[in-house]
This record gives sequence, structure tokens and C-alpha cells, in this order.
Amino acid sequence: MPPLDALVRDAHALAMGDAVPVSDAEAEVARQLQICNACRYCEGFCAVFPAMTRRLEFPKADVHFLANLCHNCGACLHACQYAPPHEFAVNIPQAMARVRGQTYHDYAWPPALGKLYQRNGLTLSLALAGGLALFLVLAVALKGGLWQVPGADFYAIFPHNLLVGLFAPVFLFAVLALALGVRRFWRDVTPATSGAPVSPPAAAEATHDVLRLKYLDGGHGEGCHNDDDAYTLARRRCHHLTFYGFLLCFAATSVATLYHYLLGQPAPYDLPSLPKLLGAVGGVSLALGTAGLWRLNLRRHPLQGDAAQKPMDRGFIALLFLTATSGLALWLARGTPAMALVLCLHLGAVMALFATLPYGKFAHGIFRTAALLRHAVEKRQPSPIGLGAD
Repeated sequence: MPPLDALVRDAHALAMGDAVPVSDAEAEVARQLQICNACRYCEGFCAVFPAMTRRLEFPKADVHFLANLCHNCGACLHACQYAPPHEFAVNIPQAMARVRGQTYHDYAWPPALGKLYQRNGLTLSLALAGGLALFLVLAVALKGGLWQVPGADFYAIFPHNLLVGLFAPVFLFAVLALALGVRRFWRDVTPATSGAPVSPPAAAEATHDVLRLKYLDGGHGEGCHNDDDAYTLARRRCHHLTFYGFLLCFAATSVATLYHYLLGQPAPYDLPSLPKLLGAVGGVSLALGTAGLWRLNLRRHPLQGDAAQKPMDRGFIALLFLTATSGLALWLARGTPAMALVLCLHLGAVMALFATLPYGKFAHGIFRTAALLRHAVEKRQPSPIGLGAD
């Protein structure tokens, strides 16, 4: 028989209108938000608290929405008079982080792979990249071309059609899995966020907030908290370097695809070609950003997040860093005996990154974008209780 506290929690959830009983993590967020709703000291810090004031209760869908709206800047924890060791033990960043991790698992597609969120750690990520790279190295070695110098032609090692056949299915599966997961999330949180359709002004505001990483400013524009009470913009800057570095690298690959198929110009490319320019700037930005995020992750205060998710966080950071640095190293290794080996390492890192995208920390950007868009829609509607701060 389930414990008494679990029965009480499930009955409370059903009374609040939840078709599915809430988890311990969701119930804890609801408890803390009830306290925050009575205090409202942090009302101007970020999007979470104005959205919170539009609610008197916090069913499952509302908790999922608010948890993914949180950017874990830490400002509310450091400002809160009810934070640990107070008996109320209000720690919004940590409670929200635990629910976010649960939402990635709950909305994973296919559902059977949701458990990968709990296992997608640093060791697994690097082992997958290393295993794929080793497989490619053995394939090249069996052909007798591992230490040969094939000039600067990557396709002399791996034919273009072979690379497309290897990477396209993995990438398309990752896109499909993420799209289906966030579609379910969107469908669940839309009724909880007014149900109104997306308008052009709301879409423009959400896009602006996503591209600027607006809510990593710590609520005052001075930055996030990390290992102490001091504000720092380092976390926002490292996220910007990582985010835009990734986008530039993706743009370089997209432009190179157009060069290959439309212009008949196969890789490799040299400066000042657009693919090389985008890839070089993006690779350096991505390497610097992920190195900074790794350092900040190691120094983050244990109360500012969910310790259980750190292996997943670090695995994603490590794969991004390895992808960026191996890509830059490949540029330097062109035309040398090391080119085939470095190419195998780079391709292994990229394939491992693609394979883990739907089941790692990358998902937080997709779910957070959806939450920001629903917030931009909701704030334009009248508050259902007449108390909203928007």
C-alpha cells in the first residue's frame, strides 16, 4: 500500500484538477510557490514571478510551465528570507531544476528512451563519442589509409554519400524526437496559459528574450549568482558564446550543403569562403563558451540547481567542447598524416552529439523557448484572478 503522504499528495492533486497525480518534485514546487505568492518580494526578478501571480493554485501543467520558464539565475534564492536554513526551505532554483529534469523525461519521444535523461552523463557521452570515433578509425585502418596523406580532401577518407548516409538519419531522428516532445509539452501547457493563440507581438517578444538570454541577468541586469552572493555576467556571456557559436557552426554546415549541391563546390573550403568563416568563428566561440560553462558548473553553489543533473549537464558541455575543438584541430591537420585520425575523432563527437540531443541538456533550450512563447502570449491576456503583475 502506498505511504500515507503519497495518498494525501495524490488526492490533493486530483482535487486541484490534475488528471495525473503530481510527483514529489512537482508538489514541492507548488508548496514553495504558495509561499512566494504570499510574499512577492521577487516579483520583478524574472518571468516566473509575474506569471506566478496570475495563479492561486499550481496544478501539474502550471508547474511544468513555470519550471521551464525559470533560467536558474539564483537571484531569488539569494534574496529570499525563507531560503534554507529557514524552516520553510524555499529554494525555487533547485525545486524548478528538479521538475525541469522530470519534464524532459516525461515528454521524451519515444517514451521508452526517457530514462536516457537519467543516464546521459559525462562518462556515457564521452564513451559514446570515443566508441564511434574508434569504429571510424578501425574502418579507415582496414582500408590501409589511416596514416596516408590524402591531401586536403576529406572525401578521400570518407565518401560524401557515406557521410550523408551516416549522419542524416541520426540528425533527422533527433529533430523528430525533440519536435514530438515539445509538441506534447505545448499541448499540455497551452490551456494553463490562457489558451490564446500566438500573436505576432508575442512571437517577437519571445524571440527577443530567447536571442538575448534576457533572464540570465539576475533580475537586476548585473548577472547571475554563482558560488557566492556576488553578481557575475560570466554565466550569461558563456551561454551567449555557446549559443551563437553553435548556431554559427550549424550555419556553416548548412551553407556548405548549399555550396555542394547547388554550386557544385565540394568541401573542404578555405578562407575567405563563407562556410569556413562561419565555421571558424563559430568553433572558437563554441570552444570558449563551453570551457567557461564547465568552469562555472564546477563552481556553482550546490543549492543553485539539481546535483543529480550535473552529469547530464557536463556530458553535454563536454560533447560541445569536443566537437568545436576537434573541428578546429581538423582544419590545422589538413594535408598531414594526422588528418584521418582527427577526422574520425571529429565525426565521432558530432555523431554522439546528434544521438544524444533529444535526451540531454540541449532539450532545455527547446522547452524553455516554448515556455517563453506561452508566457508572452499569457501576459497579453487579462489575469483570470485580477492580480497578475504583468
